[in-house]
Amino acid sequence: MRQSMLSDEQARFLREEKEALAEIRLALTDVDLPREALTTLQDAILQLDELFLVVVVGEFNAGKSALVNALLGEKVLREGATPTTSRVTLVKWGEQAAEQAVDENFAIYTYPLPLLKELNIVDTPGTNAVIRHHERLTDEFVPRSDLVLFTTSADHPLTESERQFLERILAWGKKIVFALNKADIIESESALEEVRSFVLKHATLILGDTPEFFPVSARLAQRALAEADPEQRQRLWADSGLDALEQYINSTLDDATRLQLKFGNPLGVADHLVSQAANVNQTQSDDLKEDLQTAASLDATVSDYERDLQNELKPRLAEVENILHKLEQRGLDFFDRTMRLTRIQELMRGDKVRAEFEKRVIADVPKQIEDQVQRLIDWLVQKDLQEWQRVMTYVQRRKALHAEQIVGEGIEPRELRRRELIDSMGKTVQRIIETYDRDKEASALAAHVETAVAQTALLEVGAVGLGALVTAAVLSSSLDITGILAAGTMAILGFFVIPYKRKQAKDNFKKKMIDLRTRLLDTLTTQFMDESGKAVARLKDGITPYIRYVHAERQRVGRNETILTKLRQRISALRVRSEAVVGRM
Repeated sequence: MRQSMLSDEQARFLREEKEALAEIRLALTDVDLPREALTTLQDAILQLDELFLVVVVGEFNAGKSALVNALLGEKVLREGATPTTSRVTLVKWGEQAAEQAVDENFAIYTYPLPLLKELNIVDTPGTNAVIRHHERLTDEFVPRSDLVLFTTSADHPLTESERQFLERILAWGKKIVFALNKADIIESESALEEVRSFVLKHATLILGDTPEFFPVSARLAQRALAEADPEQRQRLWADSGLDALEQYINSTLDDATRLQLKFGNPLGVADHLVSQAANVNQTQSDDLKEDLQTAASLDATVSDYERDLQNELKPRLAEVENILHKLEQRGLDFFDRTMRLTRIQELMRGDKVRAEFEKRVIADVPKQIEDQVQRLIDWLVQKDLQEWQRVMTYVQRRKALHAEQIVGEGIEPRELRRRELIDSMGKTVQRIIETYDRDKEASALAAHVETAVAQTALLEVGAVGLGALVTAAVLSSSLDITGILAAGTMAILGFFVIPYKRKQAKDNFKKKMIDLRTRLLDTLTTQFMDESGKAVARLKDGITPYIRYVHAERQRVGRNETILTKLRQRISALRVRSEAVVGRM
């Protein structure tokens, strides 16, 4: 765009638009758009400094090259019944006719025509399936256009491939004008009107608005240009319909309209890319819903596990405490029954009293405690395995959602990362479940408990088994009544000594049992809480990478949604300003 043609206000807006578009492009680099899309926007920004660009599209054999030649008034491009345009061709002004093949997909033609000082024209390969690999070239060039001249042929107007291509062009927000080439083969005005109605009906359904429509004949226009007789040439040119199209380009698209299209072109590209990014973001958000549900279920599983362990551990340990309470009560009753004057002879035989104490007081307490602790161990081990199996259920359910993915179908990096984490988590869980030996786990835990109990100094180091440890602890806590009274003092002091010794024995026994109960329960509580914590930590370690990824993705998707909303608002504001600036021409 020539700066000399712009007012100060328009030149200032042009600079501001470039800066804003550069910032929009930078913002789009963070929202998962491919590099090619960002390059398209960069090209559209650069196009602001170039001449008005008309891009001619349509199926091969629709006469695009012939139409370009007719508009230029010279046979600049090759024509033919077969696809002669195999690459994008830019036609621009030059002091002499020349062709420069930039690469196999792009060529530049220069020609000394006044019209080319005002605009550039691009001829493109066909859009239909016969040369479908060329569509990519057109798709990449269309975003740079200011006006799209959509050429369709009267012998097969607006084909299915053209309709599909029109939908893609629509996404870029381009000004689209229809040219019906080969209109001279239509025999009557009514037949032409029928074709016009057909094309405009379907084009309007796609575009949402009725486009400009020009029936033309490039063949008649070229005959007119080659005709020596002025009258005949004028008649052929009028019959070609090119005059109306040329006037539209030169007159209807006046400076204000061209400037508006020029300003609006990169905004349309930016808006399209924002919509594309929004669609990607929405797809990722939809995909993330299942991950969020799975992550929430896994979080809930761990939380429920921790809560269940805390809630169930206390009543299970209370069973051990109840056993010890009953033992204490039996011990106190034993002293009341045994340490009496009537049993003074028995008290002289300490070994017998001790044996009776073990039989009546201790009884099967060690086995009860051992069984209760073992049940607690079995419960904890089984609970651990059940939680891993629950996690595996969620993992398998999540993996099943990917099962229908077509083999070989491209997987975008974020989806690949998700699958890697799910697979990794699944393998970890599967390995733990498959190698989980409940007997081994229970034995190891029992050994840990016994070691912890022994280390409390409650029990003698050489004891073996939790039951034996408890037996030793209880016996060491009871009053050693073997030889409690000497025979010589029994007759004299027995009446006074025995009650005193009984009270002393009971007080000492209660104190020792309180200490035993407290330290034993504290040790068991600490040990089982520690083991529970390790089980929960191991479970968290297995699922945390996936959960962390899901939460990070949720934050990223939400942040991108906010960014894209702001970009839409900014593009809309730029459109309003561009219209106001052009309107004051």
